[in-house]
Amino acid sequence: MLKAKETVLEIDLKALKHNFEYLKSKLQKDTKILAVVKAFAYGSDANIVADFLQNLNVDYFAVAYVNEGVALREAGIKTPILVLHPQAVNFKTLIERCLEPSLYSSKIFNDFIAIATEEGQTNYPVHIKFNTGLNRLGFRENDIDFITSKLRDTSAIKVKSLFSHLAASEDLNEAEFTKNQIDNFKKTAATFTKSIAYKPMLHMTNTSGIINFPEAHFDMVRAGIGLYGYANSHEENKKLKPVATLKSIISQIHKIKKGETVGYNRAYISRGLEKTATIPIGHADGISRQYGNEKGFVVINNQKAPIIGNVCMDMIMVNITNIDCKEGDEVVVFGNHPNSASDFSKSVQTISYEIITSISQRIKRVIIK
Repeated sequence: MLKAKETVLEIDLKALKHNFEYLKSKLQKDTKILAVVKAFAYGSDANIVADFLQNLNVDYFAVAYVNEGVALREAGIKTPILVLHPQAVNFKTLIERCLEPSLYSSKIFNDFIAIATEEGQTNYPVHIKFNTGLNRLGFRENDIDFITSKLRDTSAIKVKSLFSHLAASEDLNEAEFTKNQIDNFKKTAATFTKSIAYKPMLHMTNTSGIINFPEAHFDMVRAGIGLYGYANSHEENKKLKPVATLKSIISQIHKIKKGETVGYNRAYISRGLEKTATIPIGHADGISRQYGNEKGFVVINNQKAPIIGNVCMDMIMVNITNIDCKEGDEVVVFGNHPNSASDFSKSVQTISYEIITSISQRIKRVIIK
């Protein structure tokens, strides 16, 4: 990879392909793969990632909101797109762009039928979400009669899939809870399918579910964080490759004396003669203030440099006293071990999801093909 000359987020499509193929290797031949590309494809570039995966014959995409699906359609994505959390105000747009809604409550269900009927739709594909324990979105098992009676009264929609979401599939200490979720979903799906007399697709597993609970792969799996190189376990992380690498450069080096301070509120006080480097990335770019005051670190010439003082809007300062480096040298904020997004985020007791999805859109994306 090229050395950075400014702050950039490198997106490695070879790593993306590796992760896709690794997750696919866990599946039966006929099991479909849905790629989750919400939140700018987990902070990278949704259009680039979706186009690349479309060429690898991924079966479905999922986004959180309608506007994300619209952006993919405008970028030329033809693959079916599931919208996981649609709002009724956007249903007409959703239909115009051939997006497929998750229907998760009686209100959203009724609202979509009304709009689909008004728009003259027949058998418009919808996905029914059931809550099996996450308690975030979804119908309960006792809502089946309501849903199926409504389906019998309309030709505007047709159920493409039934799905649910595992709450703790990454934690094998919660395996009993997860297995109960799986059993509940199977029971719900069987009752539902019997009532409507045709069989929608079933899907339930996220990345950790793909790896830990093959009995829940069903007709399709939903690959999210795993596509981007993280798997919620140290052993599985070693088998994946981080897609995104956040890099910057040293803008300026300062030599400071004992007792001098660095940054806003004089948050860091030098313990002796020290060297600091200023780097052009800050909390406006997704490196939140919690990483300051020697909690987070970057890597310069293969050595860790702790972030000192408070993180500024556009800059951080790091301690380079024991690092041989100069102005203009490359800085790796996160990428591969020992400074993957997991390593970086652990320094402040958070998770890789948070840091990679927080990277500002003002940071230049560089595609590594």
